[in-house]
Amino acid sequence: MSTALPAATVGAFTPTGRLRASINLGNPILAGRGADGQPQGVSIDLARAFAQRLGVEVELVVFDTAGKSVDAVKAEQADIGFFAIDPLRGEGIRFTAPYVLIEGCYLVRDGSPLQDNAEVDQAGRTVMVGKGSAYDLYLTRELKAATILRAPSSPAVVQSFVDENAEVAAGVKQQLEADAARLGGLRLLPGRFMVIQQAMGTPASRGAEAQAALAAFVEDMKASGFVAEALQRHGIAGAAVAPAA
Repeated sequence: MSTALPAATVGAFTPTGRLRASINLGNPILAGRGADGQPQGVSIDLARAFAQRLGVEVELVVFDTAGKSVDAVKAEQADIGFFAIDPLRGEGIRFTAPYVLIEGCYLVRDGSPLQDNAEVDQAGRTVMVGKGSAYDLYLTRELKAATILRAPSSPAVVQSFVDENAEVAAGVKQQLEADAARLGGLRLLPGRFMVIQQAMGTPASRGAEAQAALAAFVEDMKASGFVAEALQRHGIAGAAVAPAA
């Protein structure tokens, strides 16, 4: 298949001859498994579209947590990935501008005295997050008094919150809403405590031209309506397409 990108740029992304895309199944906004058990979602659609632009085949390297997905790109076991932008993750990875914005929210029990996000960071409070997630990294920096507890993955946060009797669960708004509806007796605090900027990334070693090509691809996908259409096609509500860089 022909490609408009220089051969050197294509080669920078495909040292194995294929585009290896690191996929995190721990964020339901980006990816999950379909009825056939195969990965599907916005990130998979973008990975395939970028492979098509490069003129190569795509290989999905699938993980259950964001932390493992990040580590794969840092270790160059994958050529691109889909992550929340965070300073710690920037070590060894070069990010594009975001393509999707996601709200991070808090969940509590119906009987909790907490009514506002600002009330969470108090001594003695326990906050459950997914280990290595964007929320974990952010709240580790921001919370000064509350104690952070870590679930094995983001999808396991609410169950861990229940099992360990934590006071607050933190995560993707849509995941928390779904778990609250499933389990009952739970509610989200109003508003959000952070906005997660979901971007694509590639190992820093791949060079400036490769980074520029990936950044341009993301802008094209936003401007063309590709990202918006993918969100709609996969039934994702509550996530917004990021503005142009």
